[in-house]
Amino acid sequence: MNSDDKLIRIDMGSLQSNAETSADTVLCLGIESSCDETSAAIVDSNRNVLSHIIYSQIPEHQKYGGVVPELAARAHILAIDTVVKQTLDAAGKSINDIDIVAATAGPGLIGGVLVGWMAATGIAQSLQKPLIAVNHLEGHALVPRLSATAADGNGEGGSVEFPYLLMLASGGHCQILLVHNVGKYELIGQTLDDSAGEAFDKVSKMLGLGYPGGPIVDKRARIGNPERFHFPRPLCDKPGCDFSFSGIKTAARIMLDKNTEEVNDEFINDFCASFQAAVVDCIINRLTHAMDTDIVRNTKPKTLVVAGGVAKNSAIRAAMETCATKHGMIFAAPPMNLCTDNGAMIAWAGIENWRIGNIVKEPVAPRPRWPLNEL
Repeated sequence: MNSDDKLIRIDMGSLQSNAETSADTVLCLGIESSCDETSAAIVDSNRNVLSHIIYSQIPEHQKYGGVVPELAARAHILAIDTVVKQTLDAAGKSINDIDIVAATAGPGLIGGVLVGWMAATGIAQSLQKPLIAVNHLEGHALVPRLSATAADGNGEGGSVEFPYLLMLASGGHCQILLVHNVGKYELIGQTLDDSAGEAFDKVSKMLGLGYPGGPIVDKRARIGNPERFHFPRPLCDKPGCDFSFSGIKTAARIMLDKNTEEVNDEFINDFCASFQAAVVDCIINRLTHAMDTDIVRNTKPKTLVVAGGVAKNSAIRAAMETCATKHGMIFAAPPMNLCTDNGAMIAWAGIENWRIGNIVKEPVAPRPRWPLNEL
């Protein structure tokens, strides 16, 4: 496998802010390898993303309909050196220009996490520079502060201020969190079974649409009839803020097993639209409940934020923006290219943690599980 063939250089024009570089600007090299993408980025303390490289493993996993951990770990090993080198070259920097090194230390597929973490540890030790162990979920949680698009038109990086209400949704996680500050997260609600991203991938696989399923289902849903099929809305008639998506996924399987109609494009588009509408309804229902909790009312966050891979979903973003407006809040989301796993979010989380002195002072063991509220 030649990793050079699959390197993706992100368009930095959409990520850089207008902040000026000064003599005291700090450069952070961030490394992300928690799942199926090997990524590195160089971000400075003025919210400028100087370079951002992603090695995508999607071709290796597509035929399996999901990520195979053993293949992912091997691909990370083969790609990591090239990704870091390309990141430095794209920024016009040498390794000696780096002031801080940050890497995902969990949660994630432990084989991949180990690859990125060991690479970062070696670089930091050789440079004798600070090393930051970043929680992958905190990377998603803080990246809107690096660069965000806000519904009120104030879309410059750093427009999201603490505290804010966060919907964190990805292939492995689905949580509502109150973000008080760096390292201070209060869990309001979470999935009791499957994540929203997992449900999208499974339904896509059932329909034979491919992997990753989220973008495919979203595209199909845009031209489908969301009222043709009737999916359940688990927990929407219950108090609380927790999610459940396994019932929607099971309903999809039962409908397809019992189906006697031709599964043509119209059928698939309508099925995707109906499924997606159910997921959106569940998310908005749980968010509305969260906004009515005492802790959220007393904290008075001004911004509702969505982050994680599922944040790319057009219907979810639109529904959350409407929800935020109804509750007198600003809606904000990262740019599309910072929603999925990426090195820029890890580098920025590294800078945010470095500012409060949260650096590695003794050996760190990477963790496959690491809830945000344990920080």
